[in-house]
Amino acid sequence: MNSLEQKLKDPKLCRSIVGRINEELDGELRFMEVCGTHTVSIFQSGVRSLLPDGIIHLSGPGCPVCVTHEREVAAFLDLAERKDVIVATFGDLMRVPGPNKRNLKAAQAEGARIKVVYSPFDAVNLAKEHPGDKVVFLGVGFETTAPTIAATIKIAQEAGVNNFLVLSFHKLVPPVMKVLVEDPELAVNAFMLPGHVCMVSGLEPYRFLADKHGIPAVVTGFEPVDILRSILTFIRMRNKGEAAVTNGYVRAVADGGNPKAQAIMNEVFEPCDALFRGMGSIPAAGLGIREAYGDFDAIRALGLTLPDVPPLAGCKCGDVLRGKIRPDECPLFKKVCTPANPVGPCMVSTEGSCAAYYKYQI
Repeated sequence: MNSLEQKLKDPKLCRSIVGRINEELDGELRFMEVCGTHTVSIFQSGVRSLLPDGIIHLSGPGCPVCVTHEREVAAFLDLAERKDVIVATFGDLMRVPGPNKRNLKAAQAEGARIKVVYSPFDAVNLAKEHPGDKVVFLGVGFETTAPTIAATIKIAQEAGVNNFLVLSFHKLVPPVMKVLVEDPELAVNAFMLPGHVCMVSGLEPYRFLADKHGIPAVVTGFEPVDILRSILTFIRMRNKGEAAVTNGYVRAVADGGNPKAQAIMNEVFEPCDALFRGMGSIPAAGLGIREAYGDFDAIRALGLTLPDVPPLAGCKCGDVLRGKIRPDECPLFKKVCTPANPVGPCMVSTEGSCAAYYKYQI
């Protein structure tokens, strides 16, 4: 651990910031973090247990596995049943429940050709090894992963790998946050913005939170001191009657983001409507593959459609992702729904808030 990492984990410094939070907190503060990695960091570091009762922590729709819609999972399963298709996916999608609680892991056990890969480039190599099949990479995630997958599509095009396809269900964070802040039932006073996503997008897409809605927001790193400083910033802005979008993660995030990553993402993808679990279709919240790269689009090439499927019976993941309830307020939590027997994706994903509540015994 280097000196900076040690400082950002320093218990003495953390206690000092918590002391200032206690001194300056004036009334209840409800903040939401919009990143699955923040969810885990807040629990794993013990920060949550240090916060005074007046600070209410909510987890938002920032876990890519958790927001993957039932209809999208149904499309994954449809692909897996095709004889001429090899599905390539990251491992965290394997146990996400779809219709009738069926998932990719079960399909694999029944003989479907599903390969867990560690990079989309691995899927291109898989396509080269199987020229008689179509290799479809399941593209989920936010602005963080989209540039890498865009680069993979360009590499496949340049190499003439024509049996490599991407099923793009990428999602964008700002549009779903617009839906959240316009929900009259959501009482959130501040947002902890996703550090990894902002490394690509920068701060500009989030200015509307402060400018239009008067809600402070801070781009935040993942160490305990990062998180506590952001909460203190929320309190100070509110006490002054101010709202701004600020960068508390300057060691990694430039205010303008990463122009190269933005350029390749925008070259290959274009905004489209996107399905979010528990929220339905959100305009311009997804990334579809542009016509110029249509040969690599699994939806076009395979004529895929998203079947209507019923929501998972009793599952409250949608309400958790919208900040309506805490995981322990779901009637299935710890009773029917556990990591060994997950009913919904928030209990499957290592970045899911239900899994964090369960693991850290909240």
